[in-house]
Amino acid sequence: QLVQSGGGSVQPGGSLRLSCTTSGFALDDFVIGWFRRAPGKEREVVGCNGQGTTYYLDSLKGRFTISRDNAKNTMYLQLNNPKPEETGMYYCAADPSNYYLKYEDCNVSYEIFGQGAQGTVSS
Repeated sequence: QLVQSGGGSVQPGGSLRLSCTTSGFALDDFVIGWFRRAPGKEREVVGCNGQGTTYYLDSLKGRFTISRDNAKNTMYLQLNNPKPEETGMYYCAADPSNYYLKYEDCNVSYEIFGQGAQGTVSS
């Protein structure tokens, strides 16, 4: 399973880091993704990392960063300068066999999801 932590509230222009740690498997065997579900909206792909490359939703490029520390079996989503409309429940995901060549490839099925962490952007 994936265990998420680090959600909370942040002001516009601030920073928030979400973490996701594996339990029972080694992260370096998996590709990863992050998703967001805003209130009243469908799930949206924040981005994904696999095959040494990371892809992001265009509106998040330069502000959000996906990273991983395989030695700690942990993946991260760093939210810098988030906007109020980016409030939502954030989910991490991992899969052993997805292959990404572009952002759109991130929106596929994943074997494992985290439980979600709320990220609220508000002044």
